[in-house]
Amino acid sequence: QELLPLLEAVVQASKPLLVIAEDIEGEALATLVVNKLRGGLKVAAVKAPGFGDRRKAMLEDIAILTGGTMVSADLGIKLENVTINMLGRAKKVMIDKENTTIVGGAGKKADIQARITQIKAQIEETTSDYDREKLQERLAKLAGGVAVIRVGGATEIEVKERKDRVDDAMHATRAAVEEGVLPGGGVALLRAIKALEKLKVHNDDQRTGIEIVKKAISWPARQIVINAGEDGSIVVGKILEKDTYAFGYDAQTGEYGNLVSKGIIDPTKVVRTALQDAASIAGLLITTEAMVAEMPKKQGPAMPGGPGGGMGGMGGMDF
Repeated sequence: QELLPLLEAVVQASKPLLVIAEDIEGEALATLVVNKLRGGLKVAAVKAPGFGDRRKAMLEDIAILTGGTMVSADLGIKLENVTINMLGRAKKVMIDKENTTIVGGAGKKADIQARITQIKAQIEETTSDYDREKLQERLAKLAGGVAVIRVGGATEIEVKERKDRVDDAMHATRAAVEEGVLPGGGVALLRAIKALEKLKVHNDDQRTGIEIVKKAISWPARQIVINAGEDGSIVVGKILEKDTYAFGYDAQTGEYGNLVSKGIIDPTKVVRTALQDAASIAGLLITTEAMVAEMPKKQGPAMPGGPGGGMGGMGGMDF
């Protein structure tokens, strides 16, 4: 009964209606179904996303995006007092079994931008990785959109392997958006050697330390080349001979060239954090007097084969 006046106003406006609520049951559900069957009103009802306080926040996001008012007892707004002017609007709404996509919400840009700024501030303040991820999802839905990548395959192992690749690509893309990209193949670290050579050293220890770092940061490029079956020292030497920043070696084709134009890139954030973490661990080891580690277990000799084709060849197993 509380919903009927609003439904009548929507019918008169000749507009389809989308209801997003925590739960729809009983008389309200029956009323919507009857109206749908009679053809008097195009209506769809979906459950609100999220749970608890996060659900309320997401409903507020939807209200701002569509230019509507969130109907909630917490806000002192009762269903019987809702008018058609309080409803949000959108150019298009697509609904399937699992998802609801709102396209072209009629919310004011200033209100949406204010909400985006508020969510960004919450992302900066939170210390929970889970909360940060959920806030970023809300931000993406308000600021631009969300893409769903569906991964398939012939077998479960193939699907898992593809999913891992897509997951890696997604995280690499996020890192690239944050801090940009560098030439891949270990070339960016090779170019950092020049910066080390410009450092002023005050004693032999510093000189030795710089040489150690120079050698260490050349190894990613060297190892990539070795894995491709080529001589790492020769290839790294040729790369360093060229002053072109993005010049490097494509291990897949065996050709030299501009790695950025070839699409061989690394997110700056990944390279930076890898270098910082390696330096941190190395510094920790240098200042460590002793380390505690497990002793390697000695494998026993192989058991001789027993008569009649027994359990031979299973040496090293404990029974």
